[in-house]
Amino acid sequence: MTSSLLMSVAAAALLVMPATFAQDCASKAKGETAHQQGSTAALVVAAAMLPMHSSAPEGAGKDIVDTAIEAGSFTTLVTALQSAGLVDALRAAGPFTVFAPNDAAFAALPKGTVESLLKPEQKASLTSILTYHVVPGRWDAAAVMKAPFLTTLNGQRLAVRVEDSQVFVAGAKVVAADVAASNGVIHVLDGVMLPADEDIVGLAVGSGSFGTLVAALQAGGLVETLQGDGPFTVFAPTDAAFAKLPPGTVESLLEPANKAQLVEILELHVVSGRVYSDAVVKAGSAATLQGQALSFKVRDGKVVVGTANVGPADLQASNGVVHVIDEVLLPKS
Repeated sequence: MTSSLLMSVAAAALLVMPATFAQDCASKAKGETAHQQGSTAALVVAAAMLPMHSSAPEGAGKDIVDTAIEAGSFTTLVTALQSAGLVDALRAAGPFTVFAPNDAAFAALPKGTVESLLKPEQKASLTSILTYHVVPGRWDAAAVMKAPFLTTLNGQRLAVRVEDSQVFVAGAKVVAADVAASNGVIHVLDGVMLPADEDIVGLAVGSGSFGTLVAALQAGGLVETLQGDGPFTVFAPTDAAFAKLPPGTVESLLEPANKAQLVEILELHVVSGRVYSDAVVKAGSAATLQGQALSFKVRDGKVVVGTANVGPADLQASNGVVHVIDEVLLPKS
């Protein structure tokens, strides 16, 4: 199957996804969009789709950008927004919640990092980082503390942790909260948060435990697809999972004559969209690129897909999310 054909299948799978699944994912992800990559238009549209968590405070007349400029401690952030072409987007109605690294946070990055990111050829990387700091909607500090995760306009999630009355977002500490703006709210961070920058294939290769899966993707001609924008959710069998198959099965599937069968199996492990484990459990099922649906449940405190155990889950990639499974899923005959 060619890459373009597979992408068509992916789009079709997304369109026929059960309504309850799509609704649950939209609700759980707070309006997550499909692999934003920092598009200014997508930034504005995504925010418009989300409910406001509180009304705009009276007297907050300046937008997020002007509020940051007036504060005087976000010079690098404002420069980065200008370089990425996101200033106008963050002047829009929103609302937005911005986790804003101060100048000291940017200065703490390795020497030369900021200068490199501000180069025109690094605009995509810079945009990915900046949109990782923006959450659609108005999330005040109280709401943030109640949310274990927040979905950003980058597409990836931020983990929220409260420890000794301190709030940490993706490992960065919130040093000032609830800075009001006319189109949202700013929470000040002491560090710059960095999103996952490896795609799904790179993540699999780097982990060292998906050698067979990577070989299968290569044999099936699907590497380029899973390195594309996506986003995709992959239920990834480990090498040990493939080793559970009857002797000779993997070797047979990797033969060119069995490519169609191999692709069908691999597609059964891929869902269109970035879908985290809590969303799939709530939905109960999801349509795969292969066409058949996967069913999900919780057994003995663990997420199960089909007969396979999921864990670890929610490994973030630049173009999706990976859930590790301990069995290879096989299409129904």
